[in-house]
Amino acid sequence: MSQRSRVLPGFGLSLGFTLAYVSLIVLIPLSAVFIRSLGIGWDGLWEILTSERILKSLQLSFSAALIAALVNVIFGLLLAWCLVRYSFPGKRIVDALVDLPFALPTAVAGIALTSLYAPTGWIGQHLEPLGIQVAYTPIGITLALIFIGLPFVVRTVQPVLSDIETELEEAASALGANRWQTITKIILPILFPALLTGFALAFARGVGEYGSVIFIAGNQPYKTEIAPLMIISRLEEYDYAGATTIAVVMLVLSFAILFLINLVQAWASRRTGRTAQ
Repeated sequence: MSQRSRVLPGFGLSLGFTLAYVSLIVLIPLSAVFIRSLGIGWDGLWEILTSERILKSLQLSFSAALIAALVNVIFGLLLAWCLVRYSFPGKRIVDALVDLPFALPTAVAGIALTSLYAPTGWIGQHLEPLGIQVAYTPIGITLALIFIGLPFVVRTVQPVLSDIETELEEAASALGANRWQTITKIILPILFPALLTGFALAFARGVGEYGSVIFIAGNQPYKTEIAPLMIISRLEEYDYAGATTIAVVMLVLSFAILFLINLVQAWASRRTGRTAQ
């Protein structure tokens, strides 16, 4: 390509810097994880994959992250709708509080949630007589993941919702559509790619979350142990091959799920003629 026909100046330098950056930060560390996990051998790999304790932790991490992401999609959409479409006292404060999980250290969030939902906490002491225990149960883990994942959905849906023309809703109403039909036929198809993006971000964050979950989980074997805790435990025992093997399993499962989500998102974007934000 000649110098005159180039659209972006310095494309070669920019591409080289990008490839070097991605290789040093992403590809080489991930390759090292895969290579290190091979040192455990097939017998060690099978032992880890069939360990009931590890399987339970993987099941808990992925199921809690999935449930939390689904809950965040619903409540994140409602919160984004209120912030975009309505004016109310304290709106700016609520809008700023949405980003609180980003600014708050995860360990602080975990300690705060534990103190609130423990059997002697402000909220937990009222739930305990009803037979509902949140802290030190999978419910508490899911609650912590909902807390840290909500901003991803809100901040992904909010700009798309702001760009939707109100004329679309007015035209649908003029053509005889009721509110439910307007939401399901007009608004939700436009928001669907953005909702998938927020869901994927919240799910990916929840699967690998450690700091905000470790305190409220209680770390009971076979019950409330999360997969990142299994990795930390292996590292503390200097079992690096075992830790990297668990990390590889999490990485492969997460990549497969996120790849499927991206396929659905691409299909939805083509169907609506819009690009997900």
